[in-house]
Amino acid sequence: MPKVSPELLSILRCPVTGSSLVQEGEDLVSTATAENGEKVRYAIEDGIPLLLPPELLAASNAASSSQHNAKG
Repeated sequence: MPKVSPELLSILRCPVTGSSLVQEGEDLVSTATAENGEKVRYAIEDGIPLLLPPELLAASNAASSSQHNAKG
């Protein structure tokens, strides 16, 4: 499991809620809830937190997939 350093965690903030983040397993999780009443989760890939709001991350993944398919 990639661990995010305590120093980095101390300065990172959730882009949706503005709250600090804590590591839970393979994800970073906001300490405050979003408007929908849930805490926001962010994946960590290759030791790098992906701090995109969920709706932008989905759009980014879709765009990435279509670019890879077009190059084939």
